[in-house]
Amino acid sequence: MFARAGLIAALLVLCAAPTRAEDRLVHVGTAKGVGAATTLIGIEKGYFHDVGIKVDLQELDSAANVMTLLAQGQLQLVEGGITVGYFNALERGLPISIIGDRVSTPLNHKLLLRSDLAGEITSIAQLKGRSIASNGAGTVTTYEVGKILQSAGLSIRDVDIKILSFVQMGIALTNKAVDAALVIQPWASQYAEQGIAKVIADPDDYADPKPLTIAVNLVNTDWAATNKQLLRDYFVAYQRAAYEYCQAYHGGKNRPEVIDIIVRTGMEDRPDVINRYPWPARNPSGHINEASLLDMQKYYLREGLVQREQPLERLLNYEYVDYAVGKIGPFNLENKASPLAGCR
Repeated sequence: MFARAGLIAALLVLCAAPTRAEDRLVHVGTAKGVGAATTLIGIEKGYFHDVGIKVDLQELDSAANVMTLLAQGQLQLVEGGITVGYFNALERGLPISIIGDRVSTPLNHKLLLRSDLAGEITSIAQLKGRSIASNGAGTVTTYEVGKILQSAGLSIRDVDIKILSFVQMGIALTNKAVDAALVIQPWASQYAEQGIAKVIADPDDYADPKPLTIAVNLVNTDWAATNKQLLRDYFVAYQRAAYEYCQAYHGGKNRPEVIDIIVRTGMEDRPDVINRYPWPARNPSGHINEASLLDMQKYYLREGLVQREQPLERLLNYEYVDYAVGKIGPFNLENKASPLAGCR
């Protein structure tokens, strides 16, 4: 069900503070990477323990069956992308909802063009008929590619989308199996540095309205309805950890500690990558750009990937992040000299 779930769960049990008899267990699914650091910080620094919660963090291998696992209650919370699967799950009446931001612009994703094509393809319009790698059908990268193509009057139907992992994209670009690829960090910077590909577009420049939220916290709403105070307490701990993440994002004094947590728990085992390449940004308040979310839904509708439009109140619920911020206060950036956008 979960790739390497036993390993990561074992690591987190060893690293977390001792469980108390009154601790309440919450099953959370997440994707491996720096973006998962917030929950790890909350575990490692005892923020969840402080509110009597034990987190069972499960590493997700694929987003394909995540909505089903969440709706069935095998997971209570999921940290994942805003996919076509989310909107389709709402259409089927499944008990799920977005309840907070996890990754927002600047994304630092890149549309990379194979290096040998750099002189031949100099505009987005020239991508018509070309092959572009994406990490999944109906993922947020589908939206990102679509927004870039729209700028030249094209759609994803005008290109040949190839589904590859981000690691496979580097091989495919090298072997000329694809012409371009929508790549996230750290691979986007690595492939450009290695001369495999060149940046032809940055999705952040084409996302409108801005900022764009691509990953969120999702909850099983049936479970939430019967565990309101538990979920409020969870987000008090989670928001404390999100603030820590944002301080480290901006080069705060806690950055070495946060990097140590990420490496020690195996979410990213290459310290040089964490130090050299951009981290995912987020909104520390937990809110997302609602206009962006609605635009994403409209895009999926236009492409025939979603059949029915959902009202905003069905798409998200800020009750729990707002409760948490009310308890701990708003985020206050320590390193005000940081030039980085996002995480403010």
